[in-house]
Amino acid sequence: MDTGLDFPLNPAAYQWTGRFMRFLRRVLKVNIRLHHDQGQVEAGDIFVFNHFARFETFIPQYLFWEQCGAQCRSIADHDLFKGNERFASYLQGVGAVPNNHPHLLSLLAAEVLRGRKLIVFPEGGMVKDRQVLDGSGQYSVYSRSAQQRRKQHSGAAVIALALEVFKQAVLSAAERRDHRRLEAWCDLIGLDSPALLIGRARRPTLIVPANITFYPMRVRGNPLQAGVEFFNRGISPRMREELLIEGNILLRDTDMDIRLGNPLRAANFWSDRERELVAASSERLGHLKDAFTTHSERADKRLFANATRLQAEQIRDAYMHAMYQLVSVHLSHLAALIIYELLEAGRSEIPATDFHRILYVAVKTLQADTTMHLHRSLRNPENYEDLPFGRCAGLEQFLTTTTQLALIERTDSYYRFLPKLLKDHGFDQVRLENPVEVYANEVAPILPALNAVRTAIREVSDLSEQRLAELRFDDARRAYAWDRKRFRKPKHEAVNKLQTQSEDAEPFLFRPDQPRRVGVLLVHGFLASPAEVRGFGEALSLQGYTTLGVRLKGHGTSPWDLRSRTWHEWLASVRRGFETLAPLVDRVCLVGFSTGGSLCLQLATEQPAKLAGIATLCTPLRFKNRNMVFVPFVQGANRLVSVVREEGVLAFRPNPSEHPHINYVHMPIRALNELARLTDNVRKRLTEVRSPVLIIQGDTDPIVEPDSALLLHRSLGTDDKRIVMVQSRRHGILYNNIGETWKEIFGFLARFDQPV
Repeated sequence: MDTGLDFPLNPAAYQWTGRFMRFLRRVLKVNIRLHHDQGQVEAGDIFVFNHFARFETFIPQYLFWEQCGAQCRSIADHDLFKGNERFASYLQGVGAVPNNHPHLLSLLAAEVLRGRKLIVFPEGGMVKDRQVLDGSGQYSVYSRSAQQRRKQHSGAAVIALALEVFKQAVLSAAERRDHRRLEAWCDLIGLDSPALLIGRARRPTLIVPANITFYPMRVRGNPLQAGVEFFNRGISPRMREELLIEGNILLRDTDMDIRLGNPLRAANFWSDRERELVAASSERLGHLKDAFTTHSERADKRLFANATRLQAEQIRDAYMHAMYQLVSVHLSHLAALIIYELLEAGRSEIPATDFHRILYVAVKTLQADTTMHLHRSLRNPENYEDLPFGRCAGLEQFLTTTTQLALIERTDSYYRFLPKLLKDHGFDQVRLENPVEVYANEVAPILPALNAVRTAIREVSDLSEQRLAELRFDDARRAYAWDRKRFRKPKHEAVNKLQTQSEDAEPFLFRPDQPRRVGVLLVHGFLASPAEVRGFGEALSLQGYTTLGVRLKGHGTSPWDLRSRTWHEWLASVRRGFETLAPLVDRVCLVGFSTGGSLCLQLATEQPAKLAGIATLCTPLRFKNRNMVFVPFVQGANRLVSVVREEGVLAFRPNPSEHPHINYVHMPIRALNELARLTDNVRKRLTEVRSPVLIIQGDTDPIVEPDSALLLHRSLGTDDKRIVMVQSRRHGILYNNIGETWKEIFGFLARFDQPV
C-alpha cells in the first residue's frame, strides 16, 4: 500500500472511546439527539458541520459508529500531534488526521473509498458569535488568525469532486477490463478486490450537511470552571469564557440537537460538457493524487484539477446554505429576533403582554411551515401554551439570564431593552456578555423565522381574543398528538396493546352558526377521554351552545402517560380549556362527570371571570371501594422500589370498565393516588365555591357512594345548589343519558342564557 495514503486507525482505541462516550452521555447533563429520516448516516460519505463548542468536534463520529458501525475520519490541528507521542498515537487511532499531512486530501478521499465517513467543519474555528451572514447577506465567518471575515472552506467539496473523478476512472477501467490497473488501485487504497472497488465507484459521493444546535445557553458559573480557576489562578479571559459557556452546556441539562439534511451529490454540479470531458479523459488517470493536481504541463491532469475545483465554491455554498437552514429553532431564537426587530424600529420597550403574544403568534406561525426545523419544545405545547399569559419556563429562563446580564429591564408591565444589547463585544466575550445577539445571529439565515416575527409584531395590536382562543385550541389538539407519540415506545407496548379504547379521544370544539351567549366546558372522568362527553357535546351544539371538550393530561393516550401526571396537571387542563372558551362567549358553565366534576369544583374555587355555574355528575367524595385507603401505601412502596425497578411493585391494576371502548382497562396506581389527593383537596375547599351548582347522582352508583351528593350539597359555600338523584345501577349516567340526565343539565344551562 502507498504509505502516502496510509494513516491507520486503531479499532481497539476507537471502540474503547465509543464505550466511554456512551458512559459520558449517561453521566453528563447534555441531552444529545440525532435527527435524520433518510438513512443519511449509512448513505453519506462526507458530513459537514457548524462549529460552536470544542467538545462537539468529537461527538458526531461516535454517534455514527453507534448507529452503523462505520469509523470516521476528522481533521485536527497539527500542533496536537506534537510533544506527547502517546496522545498523538491516540488521536491517530481514533481517526484524527493532522491538517498538515502531506497528502491530506488524497488520504481522506481514500478513506471514503475504504468505507469510512469523513467529518468536516468547513467554518474552520469556532464561530462563537454565530454570525455567518455578512453585511450583504452572504455567508462568511470571522477568521481569528486573519482578523477579518472570509468564506467558509471548500475542502469537503474538493474531496467529493475528486472522488467522482476517480470513480469515473475506475468505472472506465472496469468497462475496458483493465484488471491490471484495477488491481493496482486496490493495492494503493487497501481494498481486497477489484469487485469491491468497482462497487464503491458505482455509489455516488454524497455530502451531508449537518447542524448542531444547543439550547439553552447559560452564563452562570459551573463546577468545571470553578475547579480550573482554583488550581490555575489567573487563567486567560478566553479560557474562562470557554469553560463557563461550554461547561454549562455539558453540566446544566442542555439539549444538543444534531440534525442531518438532504445529501448533495457532487457530480450533479458538473455541467453536461464537464461531465463529458471527465468521462473521456478519466481513463488516463494514473493515481488518486492526480485528481487533486493543481499545476501540471499535462492537459489531462489540468483537466482533473479544473473539474475538481471549478465547481467547488458552488458546492460549498450549497452545503453551507443547507447547513445553516438546519438550525433547530427554539424560543430564545424567536425572542432574540423580536428584540432586535423592535430595536431596529426604534423601540426600546414593549408591554410585557404584547411581547408574550408576539412570541406566541410567531411560534404558531412557524408550526404551520412544514419546512421548518423546530426544537421539540416548540412542538410540544406543554412547553409554550401559556405564553400569552406570561407563564412559560423557557421564557422565564431567557428573561432571567438577560436581566442578570443587564440586557433587559423588567417592570411590572413592561420589558425595557438596555443599551448593552447594541454594544460591540469581542469575539471571546459575546457568548458571555450578550447571548441575545448570539441567538439572533444563529437564526438570521432562517428567513421564515424572521418573517414570522415581523408578521407577529405587525399584527399583535389587531390580535383578537377569539383568534387567540382558536390558536390555543390548536395547541390542545397538538398536545394530544404529541402525547400519543411520546408514549408509543417499546417499553410502553406491553400495556398499550391491551387497551381497548377505540373512540376518538381528541379534544373538541363545537361552534354553532347562531351561538347562544353561554358556552359549556365539558370535563370527562378518570381513565376516560373527551369521547366520554362528545355525544352530549354534539347535543349541546345542536341547541346552540358553543361547547369545548377538554382532555385531561394523561388521558386518551396511554396508561403510561396517565402514570406520569399529577392532579394539578389535570386541573391545568381544565383551566386552559376555560381560558380558551371564555373569549368565545359571554359566560361559561362547567359540566364535569365524576373526576371531571371534582376538577370543575376545584376550578370554581378560583372564581374565574365569566363563570356562570357548575353541573357535577357522580362526583366522588367517597368511593365504594374501601381499598382506596390503601392506595397511598402502595404508591409509597412503588416509589421505594422504583429506585431499582422503574415500574415499582404494582404499576397498573386491571380496570373492569363499563365503557372499555372509551376508558383505559389498566389503571396506574400512581394516578389512583393522585385521584385520592384531588378528592381530599376538593373536600376541604368546597366552602369556597360561590357559583350556582347542580348536583346529579346515581342512586345505586357502583363506583361513587351516593351519599357523596348529600355531603357535597352540605359543604358547598353557595346557597344556589340543587340535588337530582337518578335511578341507576351504572356510573356512566352522562354517557348513557340515564334518567333524563341531559334534560336536567339543559334546564340548568337555560338559567344563564337570559339577557343580563
